[in-house]
Amino acid sequence: MADGLEDVESQRKPALVYPFEAPPPRGRSIEVAHGVHWIRMPLPYALNHINLWALDDGDGWAIVDTGISNDETAAVWRELFANSPDQRPLTRVFVTHMHPDHVGMAGWLTRKFGVRLWMTRLEYLTCRVTVSDTGREAPADGTTFGRRAGWGDAAIETYRVRFGNFGKHIHALPDSYRRLHDSEALSIGAHTWRVVVGNGHSPEHACLYCPQLKVLISGDQVLPRISSNVSVYPIEPDANPMADWLASLAKLKREVHDDVLVLPAHNECFRGLHARIDALARGQELALTRLRRTLNSPKRAIDVFSALFARPISETDVSLLGMATGESVACLNYLLHRGEVHCDVDGDGRAWYQLVRPAT
Repeated sequence: MADGLEDVESQRKPALVYPFEAPPPRGRSIEVAHGVHWIRMPLPYALNHINLWALDDGDGWAIVDTGISNDETAAVWRELFANSPDQRPLTRVFVTHMHPDHVGMAGWLTRKFGVRLWMTRLEYLTCRVTVSDTGREAPADGTTFGRRAGWGDAAIETYRVRFGNFGKHIHALPDSYRRLHDSEALSIGAHTWRVVVGNGHSPEHACLYCPQLKVLISGDQVLPRISSNVSVYPIEPDANPMADWLASLAKLKREVHDDVLVLPAHNECFRGLHARIDALARGQELALTRLRRTLNSPKRAIDVFSALFARPISETDVSLLGMATGESVACLNYLLHRGEVHCDVDGDGRAWYQLVRPAT
């Protein structure tokens, strides 16, 4: 690693089991458990797919997550409807959280089939608020956030130009929804699913757990090959989402048995939930240890990228820069809330972080 700390994670990879040889082809689905079907949708990003789930709901199919709102996703949905040997309609649309690849087509599907959207309250309301930024001029609080992290003038100007793109990837949400509650038991077809809410990656992320089927729909809370993005955003610059995410991992380990088949939003279905949770928590603590060593001397958020990320982050890639900055501030705020670092803001509005006691 950049600081010479041995990356023990590379020697302690969890022994996950991937029971399916390949994801479903475009416009098709695979049954992964009784009445549970795996659908894959394309995404126009480096992470080029999202997994969606169809649950047998008696009179029809309940959908979990929807894909990003664009013409290609709509085309794949139409292919699915045309190819399905089971022509029962959609009964309802569940969305794990507010990010565009999950909620993007929810409005399109609920209107097409005349069904309701089921989400947690904070995810629905936060999405409505964030979508309302579409077409707005970038707020001063956003540029202040970038400047505070150490962004230069060019990056801040690009942020201004790009601001408000979030809502362009989300079909208009329905004006009402059915609220999901933590620990709520849902009857979906012949089975009972329990809502397990987590935080950190998004405000009130809903996983769905069926003990009878031994299945967990994990959304973005637990992924097998990549870690969830945990970021601070300009709307709440003092937030501590890293503490929330670590607590949510511990909660999932407590409340969900290790024998489940995990259905994640990205990568492949897998077994080995508890081992993966342990690896994610261990990897994050390793990153925080590297960060502490870096903070022996004052650093801005952009100065700690090499301690936290394996790849270089360029100011010219503002999308990647924004994600890296959000994650870096999340780690710095975590240490700040724990009293391990202090923060000073200079005359140019840049925040400098340093350990309260230098590491030995």
